[in-house]
Amino acid sequence: MQSKLILTVGLAAVSALQASAKEPVPSKQTKPNIILYLVDDLGWRDVGFMGSKYYETPNVDKMAKEGMVFTSAYANAPNCAPTRACLMSGLYTPRHGIYTVGNPNRGNSAKRQLIATPNKETLESKFVTMAEALKKSGYATCHVGKWHLGEGAETGPKGQGFDVNIAGNHTGSPAGGYFSPYKNPQLPDGPKGEYLTDRLTSEAINFIDDQNDDPFFMYFAHYAVHTPIQGKKEYIPHYASKSPDRGQDNPTYAAMIQSMDESLGRIIEKLEEKNMKDNTLIIFFSDNGGHGGTTSCRPLKGSKGCMYEGGFREPMIAWWPGKIEAGTTCDEPVIGIDFYPTFVELSGGKAKNYKLDGESLTNLFFQEGDLKRDAIYWHFPAYLQNYKGYKYPEELTKGFRSVPSGAIRKGDWKLIEDFEDGTLKLYDLKNDLSESTNLVKDNPQKTKELLKDLRKWRKQVKAPVPIERNPEYKKQ
Repeated sequence: MQSKLILTVGLAAVSALQASAKEPVPSKQTKPNIILYLVDDLGWRDVGFMGSKYYETPNVDKMAKEGMVFTSAYANAPNCAPTRACLMSGLYTPRHGIYTVGNPNRGNSAKRQLIATPNKETLESKFVTMAEALKKSGYATCHVGKWHLGEGAETGPKGQGFDVNIAGNHTGSPAGGYFSPYKNPQLPDGPKGEYLTDRLTSEAINFIDDQNDDPFFMYFAHYAVHTPIQGKKEYIPHYASKSPDRGQDNPTYAAMIQSMDESLGRIIEKLEEKNMKDNTLIIFFSDNGGHGGTTSCRPLKGSKGCMYEGGFREPMIAWWPGKIEAGTTCDEPVIGIDFYPTFVELSGGKAKNYKLDGESLTNLFFQEGDLKRDAIYWHFPAYLQNYKGYKYPEELTKGFRSVPSGAIRKGDWKLIEDFEDGTLKLYDLKNDLSESTNLVKDNPQKTKELLKDLRKWRKQVKAPVPIERNPEYKKQ
């Protein structure tokens, strides 16, 4: 990645961009509305614009044609809670201590060589969240869906900067499933059989309806398409009749994706109705890779929970009609912590006022240059056991999707370091997207370079590396 100056887009620049749009926005509003549309467990190839022939996502695909597609977009972790903590705080995982979901020592103890780093499950209120920063810039803020970072007065969505919270609490999946009754204290039950994805969309639309001349920020974090796998019965037969596509063959999961896609379509339709379309930025993103027992991430290796590309490489679209050029593609690696500084810049604030690890993406949106950083990083000092019945790559035969490890991507190169035994894996992603060939022995200089950078970064962010041996471990 070339080093270039980051474009700082303040309020004046945003106003100038709006003035150059084909049609003026019929509003007094000078700041863009911002919607972060986060789908849970949606794999990199689980949408049509990324190549799926099995799932049907016409609204998402239309958005891709109308916006900018990011082909190398990453979550900050291979599972739910740490990714969300990074999104809200703008910080890498060692800064807030949320590394995984719940217990970091998962799977068969006799196979775990190390005692994992202790894990936090709540985003502490001391962190200034994305929502709090945007409120300071005059935004109305709304959280819809899955929060997974705590609950109550201080660590629930309302305690972390959101004016409105719909359905968000500490749970990581819908307690009552996807059909009412929901068993969610933050979401009154609808009519029996009402579908959760539809209901959350209706609630989001109600919030948009209430907005007029003041800008709003909506964090629409769907529970879908996380387990339990429950789709509308009327949608399932259509997919049951389709031919599988490279491991994608679950008709119920396909039905869930269809409902998610319809949700996005309804949101955009409401923006059009309110004459807000040309003054609204939507980021379409996912929190980690697809569930390995449900979908296939091929050609990417691995799935949710893995340090391979299938674990945290995401489908991403940046959509802002008239501002972001339609039909464009960006291949530069970006990561979830980049959204916070991006939104602050577009709101007229100054990212330097906050302690953030990401970089503003506005220069990429407007094709004004590259990012100035050289690399992005992951730190996952925890264990995640394999899914039952799922065939994993040969490298994952220990019985875990992930063992305590770290990773770096620098340019086209990616290095994974296993904390258990020091094993290194080096991949050239440009020529080997499937991470099929470990190049450590063939390219020792590149291995040394990336390992040095990774360890330097860990020192900078004070990332704890587990070293305590597990007394219950039994060598195989």
